[in-house]
Amino acid sequence: MLNKTYPYYLANEAVAANTDLEVTDKFSGEVATRVAMADAAAIDKAIGFAVEAMPAMRAFAPFKRQAVLEHCVKRFRERYDELALALCIEAGKPINDSKGEVTRLIDTFKVAAEEAVRIGGEIVNLQISPRANGYHGYVKRVPIGPCSFISPFNFPLNLTAHKVAPAIAAGVPFVLKPASRTPVGALIMGEILAETDLPKGAFSILPAHRDGADLFTTDERFKLLSFTGSPAVGWELKKKAGKKKVILELGGNAAAIVDGDQGGKLDYVVDRLAFGAFYQSGQSCIGVQRILVHASIYDALREKLIAKTRSLVMGDPKDEKTFVGPMISESESKRLAGWMESAVQAGATIVAGGKVDGAMFEATLLERVKRDTDLYRKEAFGPVAILERFDDFGAALATVNDSDFGLQAGVFTDSLAHAHRAWDELEVGGVVINDVPSFRVDNMPYGGVKDSGLGREGVRYAIEDMTELRLMVMRETW
Repeated sequence: MLNKTYPYYLANEAVAANTDLEVTDKFSGEVATRVAMADAAAIDKAIGFAVEAMPAMRAFAPFKRQAVLEHCVKRFRERYDELALALCIEAGKPINDSKGEVTRLIDTFKVAAEEAVRIGGEIVNLQISPRANGYHGYVKRVPIGPCSFISPFNFPLNLTAHKVAPAIAAGVPFVLKPASRTPVGALIMGEILAETDLPKGAFSILPAHRDGADLFTTDERFKLLSFTGSPAVGWELKKKAGKKKVILELGGNAAAIVDGDQGGKLDYVVDRLAFGAFYQSGQSCIGVQRILVHASIYDALREKLIAKTRSLVMGDPKDEKTFVGPMISESESKRLAGWMESAVQAGATIVAGGKVDGAMFEATLLERVKRDTDLYRKEAFGPVAILERFDDFGAALATVNDSDFGLQAGVFTDSLAHAHRAWDELEVGGVVINDVPSFRVDNMPYGGVKDSGLGREGVRYAIEDMTELRLMVMRETW
């Protein structure tokens, strides 16, 4: 079970300042633990410590950064079950998904440990004309400076890892605000980081209410803000961020196209669609929200997907048989139920699921959802998917692009031409061929276009954002 209380981490040290933040078990609704909350004064101190730590972090050798990351990998493995249970309780994530996320946490830190010792540079040939004869150019990457991180509730371990691990590898101090609904995993991470010899001030992990955390965005001592969360919040933070670099990993209403050449592969396609749409109650920014199916196989796929959706077990996330657990809160469940009801009133049909009880929202499949409804246009962020048919592949690509979002898309096809056309034409950050858009490996570039964000995560790509290029020009003779 969880500890009764958890401290926050200020300049590498545990501080039991208070127990003001109640963290609930998302299935039972009962208080599971209490966590220390940071006020503006603590956040200000953390930023000051991060600034002071910059010279020491810059001098902290790559092999030492690697050793810190390897220590974390070792300790995450040792505390695997504890981390999985904490995630299951605080996020309501089914235990099998929770274990999967701990595995990805470990993967992300492993990749960062490898990248820490291969942050390189390049030689630039300056001799493009006689006036540059005898001059040589050299470029290296240097840490950008103190970074501000704000992480979300839906992947509180791995999406936090995608900020923290590259920061350590890059040699930048950081101050992290974990989601107030799910802070425990990040605080366990802080406990493990505190065991290392990172320079004082290299990290602070400070749960704080959104309305009291403006310094994470506005303070000019930060040189980068990395935010993962809702589009409305993310773009508003960008407006307030001032001169600092801003990385935004926001939402989506991801689509999967199923081409008409599937043959005997429908069972695989249906299994992947059900996983992509309904795993961790659909609370993933790359969850499958729109399913476009070629008319030649629509009826066969529809029948199988309805049966699969109805077979998914909903219940206590601690039960290994559970596939669909609670949404993060009853208010989020009510919001999505309202969107579903409006879509039905506008002509949509629920063909599977549709029952809602508090935070428990049944895996739900709909047809004939009009494209101007909230359920279609916005990010559902819950266990709801929309089925529609198409006749022309080009028209299907246009339908996917008819969205304010552009994070990832999935395309099931045996046509190499269609695969490349999708890669060329889809306005997204990533195209996944023969799997769902929900697929992610932690070393690949990950991020979106349009309202889905700015920049890319994935360890090496995050390191590039957390470092700056510095040029040296050397004259051979003088």
